[in-house]
Amino acid sequence: MKNRIWIAILCAVFLIAGAGMTDAKTIKVGAAINLTGPASTWGKFHEKGQRDYFRYVNDVKGGIHGNKIEMITVDTAYKVPEAIAAVKKFVLQDQVDMIATWSAGEGLAAKPIIQEYKVPTINYSTSWEILEKPIDYMYLPFGSYKMDCYAVLEYIKAIHKGKNAPKVGLLTYNNAYGRSIHAPSEEYAKKLGINLVAKEEFPPKTVDLNTELLRLQKAGAEYVFIQMLPSAIITAFKSADRIKYNPVFLGTWTSTDPDFFKMGKGLIRDRLIMQFPGGLPSDKDSPGIKVMQELWSRYKTVNSFDAAYWEGVVVGMIMERAFVRAYEKSKDINPATINAALESFKNEDFGKLMPNVTYTRNNHEGSFTARMVNVSEDGTYIPLTNFYIPGKDKIKLVK
Repeated sequence: MKNRIWIAILCAVFLIAGAGMTDAKTIKVGAAINLTGPASTWGKFHEKGQRDYFRYVNDVKGGIHGNKIEMITVDTAYKVPEAIAAVKKFVLQDQVDMIATWSAGEGLAAKPIIQEYKVPTINYSTSWEILEKPIDYMYLPFGSYKMDCYAVLEYIKAIHKGKNAPKVGLLTYNNAYGRSIHAPSEEYAKKLGINLVAKEEFPPKTVDLNTELLRLQKAGAEYVFIQMLPSAIITAFKSADRIKYNPVFLGTWTSTDPDFFKMGKGLIRDRLIMQFPGGLPSDKDSPGIKVMQELWSRYKTVNSFDAAYWEGVVVGMIMERAFVRAYEKSKDINPATINAALESFKNEDFGKLMPNVTYTRNNHEGSFTARMVNVSEDGTYIPLTNFYIPGKDKIKLVK
């Protein structure tokens, strides 16, 4: 009799466990990222950061209420057709719950497909054009390049000495990513009384920037605002040295990657300032940095702070929070519930690894909070200002 009772109890336990297992699902995330094309070091470390964070969620947190995350990566090779094919695969074949797209051009091209199939998507490039109407299902993790433009120009205004207006030149790629700073810079420079003296564009595969920098030098640009990826910044530094041109170089948060510091020995020389809207190892009170450090220790993908890896973790964190909120609200995690969860974000705190994130139905830009930092040749980032909302807060120089 006792044996029969124990057998019944064990059967009930297995039935309950089995029922629980059927409730769990695999949350599928598609990532269309440049792993082999130009600037692929950025893409590689985006992918590694996002993947490591999902591993951490699965390994340490047990997933999202028992639901594990699967990340499906496709290499776009920095080509728009490849990105479109990847997104179509994600929605039609893999039936993913959420997507990450990569460059400005790729995100813009994939946008109609994403909106047709209604799958929420975070774009790694913070090109403001991504969020031109309609914005449905398209998200940025933090402030767009408009914010970078405002922050950089306000910083120039704050540090400039002399009675005359600061003379600023733009040096950018001739693609969607590079041109994303043109219109906002031109508009905001007029508002601040800054003299935008020249605008130089070049193809991503350019190996010499002597001509472009000579034109900027001739135009009298004291500050050069750049929108290019790290390898091209090294090229710009080489050309500047060659023609004996020493302006202040300022860039957006995409200005560095691990290869930048390897390639830039003797060239960086602390002459790069960039807008970086995130936590740094020097921020001692940042729980988010402690999570980053745990990822370094656990998975050994990187062993020190890196801006590209940081953004991968940031995107992973936002996605995880959306999955959690979707489950809390509806006990189901799918594209519709995830999108509803994202649009309910209000001042979401991610341990100061990035500014608090708010999304609404009409605004899918995560935040609009900036900070200027100096990039040192040893790979460290030194804060030069407080965190501030360009156009609203007063910029405070801290160094």
